[in-house]
Amino acid sequence: MKLAVLDINGKETGKEVTLSDAVFGIEPNEHAIYLDVKQHLANKRQGTHKAKERAEIKGSTRKIKKQKGTGTARAGSIKSPVFRGGGRIFGPRPRDYHFKLNKKLKRLARKSALAQKAKANQIIILDNLTIEQPKTKEFKQVLSNLGVADKKSVFVLDVSNKNVYLSSRNLEESRVVTASGLNTYNILNNGVLVLSEAALTSLESNLTK
Repeated sequence: MKLAVLDINGKETGKEVTLSDAVFGIEPNEHAIYLDVKQHLANKRQGTHKAKERAEIKGSTRKIKKQKGTGTARAGSIKSPVFRGGGRIFGPRPRDYHFKLNKKLKRLARKSALAQKAKANQIIILDNLTIEQPKTKEFKQVLSNLGVADKKSVFVLDVSNKNVYLSSRNLEESRVVTASGLNTYNILNNGVLVLSEAALTSLESNLTK
């Protein structure tokens, strides 16, 4: 698959790149994508949720009514979960949601996500993306020039660029990452994937090892 290389003004530079069939031309593996996205979201969870059970709340230990003769069920503690203000039954406790996936599966998931983007024609190749000073206005102009101002987009650079990052961080619908930091969730959670030419080379090199 061939794509024209654009500049930051949205105009063709006259160059073309050929997307690697080993990365962008595979048959997407839906289950690998599911597992990788599931791991990404699970690993982001803090797991600090906590509810107090009956042994952890404050309250009197006095027996609240006599054992027999009331016509109702026995009750020995005001901290019982059946009473208002009592402890919670099987409440959430702090836990670690992290789990591991092997590298080959994660690589397959990323290639599958990129293949989906290629089939949907949602990939743009940029010659280079540089901003001399961190200005959101300039980055918004780049979005407008590329026709993605009203779409969710992720810009992938070969190496970190502080000015580009600072210019984009106030924009909710746009994200800037490096090729090494691109994951399956970022690919699928954005409508358009904008790759610099150098990032494309780096990405294909990393995923075909």
